[in-house]
Amino acid sequence: MRYSLSALGALALAVVLGAAHAASPRLGAADARHLLVRTSFAATPLDVERYSALTREQAVDRLLSSSRQQASVPTPEWAEAAFQSPRRLRTATAEERQALQRERREQGQDLRAWWLAEMRRTSSPLTEKMTLFWHNHFVSSDQKVRSPQLMYRQNVLLRRHALGNFGTLLHEIARDPAMVIYLDNASNRKERPNENFAREVMELFTLGEGHYTENDIKEAARAFTGWGVDIDRGEFVFRPALHDDDAKVVLGREGNLNGEHVLDILLEHPRTAEYIVEKLWREFVSTTPDAAEVKRVARIFKDSGYDIRAALRALLTSDAFYAPQNRAALVKSPVELVVGTLRQFDFSGADMLPFALTTAQLGQNLFAPPNVKGWPGGEAWINSTTLLRRKQFLERLFRETAMPSAPAPEVTSMSERLPQPGTRAERVMRAMAAVRFDAQQWLGQVGGRDAGAVHHAVLAAAPSNTLPDGVQGLQALQLLTQDAVYQLK
Repeated sequence: MRYSLSALGALALAVVLGAAHAASPRLGAADARHLLVRTSFAATPLDVERYSALTREQAVDRLLSSSRQQASVPTPEWAEAAFQSPRRLRTATAEERQALQRERREQGQDLRAWWLAEMRRTSSPLTEKMTLFWHNHFVSSDQKVRSPQLMYRQNVLLRRHALGNFGTLLHEIARDPAMVIYLDNASNRKERPNENFAREVMELFTLGEGHYTENDIKEAARAFTGWGVDIDRGEFVFRPALHDDDAKVVLGREGNLNGEHVLDILLEHPRTAEYIVEKLWREFVSTTPDAAEVKRVARIFKDSGYDIRAALRALLTSDAFYAPQNRAALVKSPVELVVGTLRQFDFSGADMLPFALTTAQLGQNLFAPPNVKGWPGGEAWINSTTLLRRKQFLERLFRETAMPSAPAPEVTSMSERLPQPGTRAERVMRAMAAVRFDAQQWLGQVGGRDAGAVHHAVLAAAPSNTLPDGVQGLQALQLLTQDAVYQLK
């Protein structure tokens, strides 16, 4: 049989497309659940159903295309108000200083509650997962910055670039006022260079340890001299009179380098892409990066011009991501545990202040990482104390709120037990009184009371403890959320 060139071309294309289709099967429920738990805090029954029919590539593209650059939950009024300079404390009386410090603490709590509310309600949980990832990469803390407004602005910056361009994010975070204050670049001047930012931008933000020298740090610190903050406006400012204009040598590059030049040199270094991919691997795949796969994804990342979406797409469509040994292989952070539970089971209630306090008690106080390296994550999240607190939180949450048909009680009926009106304690109690879980509706979404269906909807692997015979429905759910495997993703 003879074919024309066009017919042969069409036949070849059909073969290629057929092979591609065969190589990209539909995810199915198990893989869809795995992808969603890792990227979206939780895998709701409806989302699992939607993603099950997609290929790996289609599923990841859907996640990436739905990303946001702005939060959807209204921000606290003070966050967008005129900047409140920390100078107020210098001229305040003792009583005024105490009031201002209390106001700052409460604003910090409100900021944490707001971000958790965004994580819980967002239509793009991957955006918030990546905002949280960058928060723990480009670390700063309100405990040192002492301005919830500046921490809020930094959070906005991280979200805007969470799935954008890493190079742009690096340049902007270096000028972020909260970061400039946190890493002491505000006091970096040519007479007395401060090396803190220069060190951390190499060790923690781009290259990792062992890929620079102490002299590189000293020279880079000189390049960043003159970078500061206008403390009355809360804005970045460059002060030329404090900048060192002499020649410098950083990572073998010589010239009259400034801070922007140094950041570009770091982005050109091949180690930077690998370092970021290694961290993304630990966040999404496993605790032990595969060296060959890291290099493959890093090449894609670097060749894309540091497109964060390109790196994530390569990771989340890889065989390693779906490998059996990498299932239930990562420990949920306190934020993932709390937000994931609220999203997974569609708990009602709008005020997230109680849950902001809970994540702090479990070891992850948002906007206040423990040090410049951030939260270590992994198994460090779990010890005898935090595991007990995690289980107590889950036990109370389901015991006190799983009332499928009863309305939320009137808070006035609890008035004898309420703390003093207008206090934070009263707000927390009122907020928890409004939290409800409709067990009957949720169980109906996963196939009713069958314990096997509940298990597959809740756990990333088989439970560590076999459920007793006859246990089903809400009782099975409560036992499964107490199982050690529920702490894993």
